[in-house]
Amino acid sequence: MLGRRRRLALLAEGCFTTFEAKTAVGVLRYRADEVAAVIDSTRAGTTAAACVGAGGSIPVVADVTAAAEAGADALLIGVAPRGGELPAEWRAIVCAALDRGWDVLSGLHVFLADDPELAARAAVRGARLLDVRRPAAARLVATRRAADLEALVVLTVGSDCNVGKMTAALEICRALEGLGLHASFVATGQTGIFVADRGVAVDAVPADFVAGVVEELVVDAARLADVVMVEGQGALHHPGYSGVTLALLHGACPAAMILCHHPRRGHIRSHGPSPSDAPVEAQDPIIPPLHELVRAYESAAAWVAVGRVTGIALHTGDLSEAEARSEIDAAKRATGLPATDPVRFGAETLARELARLHAQRRSRATLP
Repeated sequence: MLGRRRRLALLAEGCFTTFEAKTAVGVLRYRADEVAAVIDSTRAGTTAAACVGAGGSIPVVADVTAAAEAGADALLIGVAPRGGELPAEWRAIVCAALDRGWDVLSGLHVFLADDPELAARAAVRGARLLDVRRPAAARLVATRRAADLEALVVLTVGSDCNVGKMTAALEICRALEGLGLHASFVATGQTGIFVADRGVAVDAVPADFVAGVVEELVVDAARLADVVMVEGQGALHHPGYSGVTLALLHGACPAAMILCHHPRRGHIRSHGPSPSDAPVEAQDPIIPPLHELVRAYESAAAWVAVGRVTGIALHTGDLSEAEARSEIDAAKRATGLPATDPVRFGAETLARELARLHAQRRSRATLP
């Protein structure tokens, strides 16, 4: 990971759950062979699979010492706390890792390498503080270049935050490869960067340049890909994160979009990630019906380049199989589009539609 083979301890102290530890879960799902342990003293003695349904028998341990005994040689911060700061109670854990000479990989908004105490500890032991959210120095302004690519550009969009946009993109990439197409994943958040070993955390880029950075990532990925799958962020209707969503839409200029949704979530979670049945704040906006979300995303995309929602990806991990299939059928009826839970039932139905669109684009491109 990030240029070196590692045995990671994932830090998720006090919050190793599916909804709170998104980064840890993403790494466990797609880079589990590089994980030695998860640190969460409140769940020590269990396994990753028992806590979050991914990672199999990887142990959950109480501290850095136990993680080292499990074979870890680096620490990855597996949670993105609201506000992006390093929680005070985690500082001792990071220090303990640095004192062992471990590299510390972080996707926090605050850059650990800029912390004098942590930087000094790292220097003494020859460890590195790797802040993947630190943006590049380039200041790029979008010019709609991604609209004219031969590759099919696809963006995952959502009804809310934390509804599976990155996961859907990665699962669709896998399914497209199974259909014989070369799919490239463009990471736009810290978890995606840890999974893909490249990308830009766009929420750390100055607002004027987010679309331009995304455009550059997409154009670069399209050079060797049939389909470019762009990881979505935020949600168009979210009061806090709509800006980054719109920048992704207008930077990527997607010809196709996959709408991601948690079917039992009725309100936008503007006060942080939580299970679908947790109490909502009175002021949390209601999530519009799926057919209205489809129209909203297509309308917003069309301000710069025409793009269509081509499928629905549902997050049904906390539903029974019968409930999940019922919700998938309801999504199909509501939108007239292919729908599935790409983790639970596979992404082939979504990938086949994208493969069809890709074939159409190639046919048009070869016409005299």
